[in-house]
Amino acid sequence: MPAGSSGRSPHTGTRERNVGFFDAFKLSRLKEGLAKTRETLAAKVNRLIFAKGVIDDDFLRQLEEILITGDVGVETSRLIIGEIKRKAKEHKYETQEELNGLVRSVVASSLQRFPFAGDEPFSFPPHTKPYVIMVVGVNGAGKTTTIGKLAHNYRTAGRSVLIGAADTFRAAANEQLEVWAKRAGVEIVQQLHGSDPAAVAFDTVKAAQSRGAEVVIVDTAGRLHTKTNLMEELKKIRRVITKCSAEAPHEVLLVLDATTGQNAVQQAKQFHEAVGLTGLVVTKLDGTAKGGVIFAVSNAVNVPVRFIGVGERIDDLQPFDASTFVDALFTREAS
Repeated sequence: MPAGSSGRSPHTGTRERNVGFFDAFKLSRLKEGLAKTRETLAAKVNRLIFAKGVIDDDFLRQLEEILITGDVGVETSRLIIGEIKRKAKEHKYETQEELNGLVRSVVASSLQRFPFAGDEPFSFPPHTKPYVIMVVGVNGAGKTTTIGKLAHNYRTAGRSVLIGAADTFRAAANEQLEVWAKRAGVEIVQQLHGSDPAAVAFDTVKAAQSRGAEVVIVDTAGRLHTKTNLMEELKKIRRVITKCSAEAPHEVLLVLDATTGQNAVQQAKQFHEAVGLTGLVVTKLDGTAKGGVIFAVSNAVNVPVRFIGVGERIDDLQPFDASTFVDALFTREAS
């Protein structure tokens, strides 16, 4: 179960629940990070709405084309179009503003099936101590920086954090992770280059238990999702973590690079099949026009997006909320 979701009802779309967390600065950073996607996806949708102003076959055809070419994905785009058709039959949308509101609400609802962590996105049930997070992903997706930013956020929330450097195949990986651990102000468990990754994960969880650490974040080697032997190594790491704590890992997060577009969907399917993902982290949104992939990948594996990366700074990893995301994406204000 995702951190912070225990005992909470699903996000209903009301602004009061998240306005405290998404202060003006964070919302500004989100809008800024989505600038490229806004121009290639949301701006085109807005222009279509205010050019047509009516729901007809031509409008729906053009809207579906914009969604698909904006990396929302064929399946998700068709679901959105189908829902718009259904609602259009039930209610009249007589103005451009009403049509705009309909499209935005349907787009947001495609992501709102999952609980939102609320104003305490880095909380978790007390009986899960230590709360174990296993992080997976391919090389170059931003896995190491994501771990550093997660550690920073948990520490800022008052949690004691221990990082496990279980990517033992690349010497540089441990060095990079050590740098991020220092930046976040947290401890790290390391072993020699070439050590058994599962052993590092085991030692990290055991160290957290003995030291009373509240959060464990286990790094794993970046690997191609098509390499069977490497995926088997991930399964082994997960099994070993479970031996330390029956409920662990409590989260298995897949880090995805938004710039890869639809390839991220295939990665998510393969990793989910191998290790059972509980959440997605979509990074590098500030450097791509393919942010629409968030809709495609989440719906493809029925796993929530937990965090998004909108910049390089240590505080640029934001908890994901569908309503805030869509608001920032479709805003017509200057970002």
